[in-house]
Amino acid sequence: MSATDAVTADEDIMDRWSAVRDLPPSAKLVAKVLDYNDTLTQSELAEETLLPPRTVRYALSRLEEEDVVDSRFSFADARKRLYTLSV
Repeated sequence: MSATDAVTADEDIMDRWSAVRDLPPSAKLVAKVLDYNDTLTQSELAEETLLPPRTVRYALSRLEEEDVVDSRFSFADARKRLYTLSV
């Protein structure tokens, strides 16, 4: 990989996370956990991040406002929503 390719790759990563940059730390943590895991429920996110469920709910709402996260209903349990990172 040339130096130019490395700079371009770094810029792509920065652009990818630009929507998250000004969000609260809890939203950044939830986004990063979703980056490492394909799809998680809200309770799984609370477990993985060690954040209270209320904080995870707030983080997810902020991420959804910025179109960083996609959510859909779980086929296994329609009461739950599944969250995935969309950036």
